[in-house]
Amino acid sequence: MKPIPKSLNGSRVTVMGLGQFGGGLGVTRWLVERGARVLLTDRDPAEKLARPLAELAGAIANGSVTLRLGGHDEADFVNADLVIANPAVPTPWNNIYLNAARAAGTPVTTEIRLAVDTLDRDRTVAVTGSAGKSSTASMLALILNDDGRTAQLAGNIGGSILSSPRLPGEWTVLELSSAMLWWLTDGAAWAGLEPWAARVSVLTNLAPNHVDWHGSFEHYVMSKSGIRRGQRAGDAFLSLFTEEQPAAAADVARATGGAWWDGAAVPTAAECAALLTSIDLPYVPGEHQRRNARLAVLAAEAAIRSGGQTPDRARLVAKVAEFRPLPHRLELVGTHGGMRCFNDSKSTTPDATLLAITSFPDPRRIHLIAGGYDKRVDLSAIRDLAPQLAGLYAIGATAPQLAPAPPAVDCGTLEQAVRAAAARAQPGDVLLLSPACASWGQFTNYEHRGESFAALVKSL
Repeated sequence: MKPIPKSLNGSRVTVMGLGQFGGGLGVTRWLVERGARVLLTDRDPAEKLARPLAELAGAIANGSVTLRLGGHDEADFVNADLVIANPAVPTPWNNIYLNAARAAGTPVTTEIRLAVDTLDRDRTVAVTGSAGKSSTASMLALILNDDGRTAQLAGNIGGSILSSPRLPGEWTVLELSSAMLWWLTDGAAWAGLEPWAARVSVLTNLAPNHVDWHGSFEHYVMSKSGIRRGQRAGDAFLSLFTEEQPAAAADVARATGGAWWDGAAVPTAAECAALLTSIDLPYVPGEHQRRNARLAVLAAEAAIRSGGQTPDRARLVAKVAEFRPLPHRLELVGTHGGMRCFNDSKSTTPDATLLAITSFPDPRRIHLIAGGYDKRVDLSAIRDLAPQLAGLYAIGATAPQLAPAPPAVDCGTLEQAVRAAAARAQPGDVLLLSPACASWGQFTNYEHRGESFAALVKSL
């Protein structure tokens, strides 16, 4: 395999997948800034990519970026000096274009690998998990941005860190998806690189997810383990998965051949309980968010210790109390006739949706909108909630699975679901968009879905 060019000036780089999430756009800009000749290829046509393409208009006009849209050409992969694959490309080890590049000796990697290689890993904390990773990573970044420290939040949270300015000694908190972790560890060899992991790594939990990308739940869990497998001697790994969800942890271990998360560096059960009691989150609902905050505090302490300082737990706990809901994560977007409306579009797994439901005191007052793209995950736990809720309104491709019969309702579209719920709601009820499914199909991404929900609420 050819090495990744040390100087990208004049190199032929194929970027596979512009996407809508920011990574493809960010890496393309970064490559152009370094003088690369970029061929940008995407299966989607130009009209579907209008927004990110508009931001590359200058580079396209001057010839720095060539477009190959509406499909891929194998020659673009074989004749390149470097291929950058979008992490959203499923089962990349089976992809005919990426395999053609490998067979030709062309290094293949992703935006996240180029990005982490620009970071000081000793000042980097990585967070992954099936549920709660965005909130935990965001809380952690908030905590580290205090007491003379600075921190940036990046990774799967959106955008690209390749061109982000960084201050000396600044911390980076990375939210990492299972696909990103595969490319950082097992997929690293595709670019002739060693596995990468952060100085401090955090796992929130594990549950079936993204089987469509990985091919199996076992492969998904194996990819998540890269956050720990790639670490070096002296690095820190934290998780409270077994302590918080012992039955789920045991089930995952049995299903996937072992509990790689065991032996994490966490305090005693008594100290963990005391820490949880001390945490108050006045702006966000849900006991699970307090557990996320506890893990964020423990991770911040590990990071601060790794830098040779002594953490002040009371100050960290006080800082995390400032945390406010992230967009699309139990975000209050309006009220209608005394019904509060929450956008939880980021909850794309059944476990995340179940956590959202337990954030409210009485499920009989919840009108739940769920459904979307089928990730080949068992949705029966959500389907079976219907008799316990004020209403279950199913949308998207998975609607027939979630609403096979009354009392659940197959609404098809988000608009119909919002209007059906509003017609039945009583003052004091909750309208909750927490889909348990990905957004693809009816929406570009979970953000588009959440924004559409907020607009529908306002239109009532």
